[in-house]
Amino acid sequence: MNRMSDLILEQRAASQTDKKTRRKKGNRSLLLFFCIWLIIICSGLYGAKWYTDRIQLTIAESLEQQTAGQIAAMQQTYEARMLELETNYTNDLAELKAKVDALNELLTFTKDNADSKTDNSNKLYTQLNEVKKQLNELQKSLEVLK
Repeated sequence: MNRMSDLILEQRAASQTDKKTRRKKGNRSLLLFFCIWLIIICSGLYGAKWYTDRIQLTIAESLEQQTAGQIAAMQQTYEARMLELETNYTNDLAELKAKVDALNELLTFTKDNADSKTDNSNKLYTQLNEVKKQLNELQKSLEVLK
């Protein structure tokens, strides 16, 4: 009987040691599972952050290129318009100068041929002064545009 009780005691002791070993193994596997799970979660977060940063950089570069293209197009349009305006003002000034010169010639001719009874030269001088004022205003406008 002694042998039997010893055997029972040994089995109980073995079963208690087996339970402790199982608990330690269970705790270790649970800890290992949580560590691996934490590593996977952190890796996913890092990957998402890296991906969003890369997408933002790509979008920023694309917008920069589009903006530069639009600015260049606007600048070309602006320069073309300024050239057109300058050409128009130059042509207008040339026409006005030709009219003033013609008026001066007419005024000189009229002044030379005028007698004391006619006073047409004053009208021509008045018109000449008005044309000169317009010419000066156009020249100032052209200078402002330049």
